[in-house]
Amino acid sequence: MSESTNRIGQEYDASQIQVLEGLEAVRKRPGMYIGSTSSSGLHHLVYEIVDNSIDEALAGYCTHIEVTIEPGNVICVRDNGRGIPVDIQEQTGKSALEVVFTVLHAGGKFGGGGYKVSGGLHGVGASVVNALSEWLVVHVHKDGKIYEMKFSRGDITESIKVVGETDRTGTTVRFKPDHEMFDDLIYSYEILHTRMRQQAFLNAGLRITIEDKRPVEEWNEDEQKKPDEEHRDVLYYEGGIREYVSFLNKNKTPVHDDVIYLSGSKGDSVAELAFQYNDGYSETIVSFANDVHTPEGGMHETGFRTALTRVINDYGKKKNIIKTDADKLTGDDVREGIAAVISVKLPEAQFEGQTKQKLGNAYIRTLVDGIVNDQLAEYLEEHPTVAKAIIDKAMTASRAREAARKAKETVRRKTGLESGQMPDKLQDCNERDPSLCELYIVEGDSAAGSAIQGRDSRFQAILAMWGKMLNVEKSRLDKVIGNDKLYPLIVALGAGIDDEFNIEKLRYHKIIIMADADVDGSHIRTLLLTFFFRYMRPLIENGFVYSAVPPLYKLTKGKQQRVAYSDDERDAISSEMRGDNPNQKIDISRFKGLGEMDPHELWETTMDPEKRTLRRITMNDAIQADQIFTVLMGEEVEPRREWIEQNAKYVVNLDI
Repeated sequence: MSESTNRIGQEYDASQIQVLEGLEAVRKRPGMYIGSTSSSGLHHLVYEIVDNSIDEALAGYCTHIEVTIEPGNVICVRDNGRGIPVDIQEQTGKSALEVVFTVLHAGGKFGGGGYKVSGGLHGVGASVVNALSEWLVVHVHKDGKIYEMKFSRGDITESIKVVGETDRTGTTVRFKPDHEMFDDLIYSYEILHTRMRQQAFLNAGLRITIEDKRPVEEWNEDEQKKPDEEHRDVLYYEGGIREYVSFLNKNKTPVHDDVIYLSGSKGDSVAELAFQYNDGYSETIVSFANDVHTPEGGMHETGFRTALTRVINDYGKKKNIIKTDADKLTGDDVREGIAAVISVKLPEAQFEGQTKQKLGNAYIRTLVDGIVNDQLAEYLEEHPTVAKAIIDKAMTASRAREAARKAKETVRRKTGLESGQMPDKLQDCNERDPSLCELYIVEGDSAAGSAIQGRDSRFQAILAMWGKMLNVEKSRLDKVIGNDKLYPLIVALGAGIDDEFNIEKLRYHKIIIMADADVDGSHIRTLLLTFFFRYMRPLIENGFVYSAVPPLYKLTKGKQQRVAYSDDERDAISSEMRGDNPNQKIDISRFKGLGEMDPHELWETTMDPEKRTLRRITMNDAIQADQIFTVLMGEEVEPRREWIEQNAKYVVNLDI
């Protein structure tokens, strides 16, 4: 065989090097610019245009932004800022408006003096939205005239022209996302509303109006509103991030009444912080740099955490509450139950990575640290009652941490393959590669028995759960670790818990909750998901948690048997089995639970990778997830009653 037989039969020369002109690169690789072409990418288009308007607000020129979902899922974003420049841009010899919408990395955010502070890191917003839109129309109100320009899939269809006169300033952008680029073209009002509310909190005094003008049939199927319900919200928060903290603590019981607010600046950089403690056990710290959410934190969070721990310890020592070094509070102690918002605004923000997940400017840590060190110390001296409440909570957390540490030691000794001490309720699999292993968490001994017999023991492990487990939303870590229902699960997963959780040590990359399709099953699923969210969140963030979807019905005709997973599927299969004989008798029985399926049925319907249906548990918004777990599983009854009243019309399984 000649050496060249396996090679591509042509020369590799300059003709094979492709240069993507203009916005062609965006259409070729949209994921590089907006993350994905799924629903998240679709909504990202709106954020990009709104962020441009918010940059105008940060610069002090815009006070009102209107976001409208129009019929046909067309988006309209209108602001009352200065309006995008329409004069000729020297470098290109083209109108600045044309450059902004057709050239990548063009805008007023790169040191030209347009904006001192901006959330746009890559300067690709408007042009990327243009490239990924079936059509886009922009109107600029500026210097007494209305300018219009039209585009289609990144190309100019109508050059800039004057279409009227005006007595206001601002920019209006209307666009329709391209069906060739996106998997889904239906906008979610709730997702956009959540994002706009966040921006309104971060920019005190900025008014953001969001409205849905679509007919009912065009709404997202998860947002079934009544036809007479108004789909319009005006978001305006004079208190800024103070009100954001109150919002985060909305369904919790605060330890002190007032939200603590600290702020300061150095040069062109400004930092503001607001926080309030609640009687819960988890911390919620939400940070932003130039209004861009930084879920992985960064220097601003580091400065806050370090200074908070130091100031509270210094106050405790000064008041003789902390008497020895052994009593010293850790960062985890002082942050238990805190809800905090950190917002910094700075020129030349250095975000780590394309998705702006983490802030890298080192000097911001010093700025935030200094603000907390000086102003919080002064606040605690002036408000001794608040200071005592915070210290008391931290001291209680410290005692619980010590109890949890001892419990963790026990888990650490008994966790992992090395010890060989797996829980009695675990029937493990033979495979040792975690990426190939599945753990079924099965409700009830009878269902677990069927699952053990029906599984493929090469890669499927079964852990039986019995009875109602602990609601971790109402319990501290030491109680969680010592719980007889959750302890076997912690040991079986092998990755530790809470701050010691290590995803690298996880023994299964598919953790499948298999519970009955009834109210009790839903409750068990919710309890388990609350546990994973609070103490093993990387499991959900990495997509390792699934919910099995067992069938609801069994249909029998003679020796032929089929199963259905919904009422619609039941009716369709029933019709199909009858064929040409409408009078053909079909026996339809509803499965009462997993326990009544024999091993073969359970394998065929719920466990066979070739045939089963699994729902992956994902988390798009950690803050929203935190709030819904607090409402459903927390101590406060009133928010839960309100939630039930609002969502009762969607109930599927109701036990009376």
